[in-house]
Amino acid sequence: MKVILLQDVKGSGKKGELIEVSDGYARNFLLPRKLAKEANAQAMNELKNAEEAKAFRAKTELENAQKVKQTIEGKSVKLTATAGQGGKLFGSVTAKEIAEAIKKQFGADVDKRKVELPGDIKAFGTYECEVKLHPSVTAKVFAVVGEKTE
Repeated sequence: MKVILLQDVKGSGKKGELIEVSDGYARNFLLPRKLAKEANAQAMNELKNAEEAKAFRAKTELENAQKVKQTIEGKSVKLTATAGQGGKLFGSVTAKEIAEAIKKQFGADVDKRKVELPGDIKAFGTYECEVKLHPSVTAKVFAVVGEKTE
C-alpha cells in the first residue's frame, strides 16, 4: 500500500515522503496513529502542491540572499566603541552589533547568528567577517571599529 507520511517514522521515512509499505503495517500502525495517510488522488495532488510550494520558497530565499549579498559584499561596516588606554575596548564588539550596523547602514536584514567573527573584537581596527545568508551564499564584510566621539 502506498502512503504519505505525516510525521517522521523511524525505519520508514521522513515527513512528506511517499512510501510503499505492507497493508498490515499501514492499517494497523501508521493510519490509526495518524503517522500517515493513504496515497489517493487527492493526497497525491496535495503532496505535489506542497513540494512545488517548498521549491518556490527555497528559490525565493536563495534570490533574496543573493540580493543581500550584492548589497553588502566587500563593504565596510563602521562601528564605534569606547576604549581605555592603549586602544583596548571596554567589552567587545559582538555579532549582534555588526548585524544591527549592517541593517542601519545598508538596509539589509541579517540575523546575528549568521555573522561569523574572526575571533573576539577587543581593539580598534578592521576585521573581516563572514555573513552566511543562505547555505550556498556567503558574503564577506569588513567591520571597521573606531573610537566613539562625543
